[in-house]
Amino acid sequence: MADLTNRVETKFLEFGSAEQPYELAFGESLPGIRVAYETWGELNEDKSNAILLCHALSGSHHAWGYNPEIEGVGELWQEEMHQGWWEEFMGPGKAIDTNKYFVVCANYLGGCYGTTGPRSINPVTGKPYGSQFPHLTIADQADMMARVIGALGIEQLHAAIGPSVGGLITLTFATRHAEKVRTVIPLCSGFKTTVLNRLILFEQILAIENDRNFNGGDYYEGTAPDYGLALARMISHKTFVHLDAIERRARNDVRQDAETLAWYQVRDTFQSYMLHQGKKFVKRFDANTYLRIIDMWSRYDAVETGKASSVEALLKPCREHNHKFLVFSIDSDFCFYPEEQAELVGHLEKNDVECMHITVHSDKGHDSFLLEPHLYAPHLAYVLGQDASSVSQLG
Repeated sequence: MADLTNRVETKFLEFGSAEQPYELAFGESLPGIRVAYETWGELNEDKSNAILLCHALSGSHHAWGYNPEIEGVGELWQEEMHQGWWEEFMGPGKAIDTNKYFVVCANYLGGCYGTTGPRSINPVTGKPYGSQFPHLTIADQADMMARVIGALGIEQLHAAIGPSVGGLITLTFATRHAEKVRTVIPLCSGFKTTVLNRLILFEQILAIENDRNFNGGDYYEGTAPDYGLALARMISHKTFVHLDAIERRARNDVRQDAETLAWYQVRDTFQSYMLHQGKKFVKRFDANTYLRIIDMWSRYDAVETGKASSVEALLKPCREHNHKFLVFSIDSDFCFYPEEQAELVGHLEKNDVECMHITVHSDKGHDSFLLEPHLYAPHLAYVLGQDASSVSQLG
């Protein structure tokens, strides 16, 4: 049941304009952008207690509290999202203690929850950007986050934290804006997108692009490519949730979906469960946004994104600014395998960057970072400088 007492509201920042376009990392630009974000806690006098939180692929900037609506988002802001996605990890007295820290989380550029994205109106044409919205990179997200904290008057973050795709942004923020952060915490993330993930992401791109309603991305005045987006989510969902957990979650009954399937008969509860997940997702997300995010994930290489000549050159600023890293792995993760975090840790250690590596033992797979705060809270609190014993039993 939603906690209606901790009401929060989305705020907005604007950068650039038609006269002074907002420049993207690899040459393209937009005629100004709007960024949706939320904050929790209070900045201290010297503004040294700020934490940047970067959300996962299909998440939002709404990490804690109750927010029933966001300006301009409409029906995509489903009831299931009114409560924050990291409720058990942050808040008063929790691992990320909002009595002690000022936490900032922004919706990604290209997003569909208030930040300028393909659904937004292009001021040049008066219509949604659709296919005209540019390709994005992880660097664009990291650079936007730097603009956000700068607009809030924050010169250096106490920490930057991000799970999953948010971890890629967190790492890139630390390498591109090393002077702006002290502690860097990527959870179940990576250093360079693997061939396996690129293939899985490519399957999802094909699913969306080949929906008969996709229309090259210009579908906002017609029918949305719901089947393609639902299939893409089904492809990805089995990497987010451990197969044992899917078996536990699957309904006891099998439901045939006449709208989706004509000839084939749904055979078991697992197929029924996955259909349900796909159809539920299309109610809360935009296909063009999904494409932009998985495209930038697919092309991610920390060295290239950081515009460095080598791993050593990439991590040199982290060493020079005395960064402290906490890297989380999940032993049952099929999305970002533990070997990917081990690669990052190996690079950090080789380049004399202080690092702690924690492997979480869980049967929930990649989604553990959303579901099991007790496995993360003591380590988060310790690295952030809190008394870990005071939060170790949370969740």
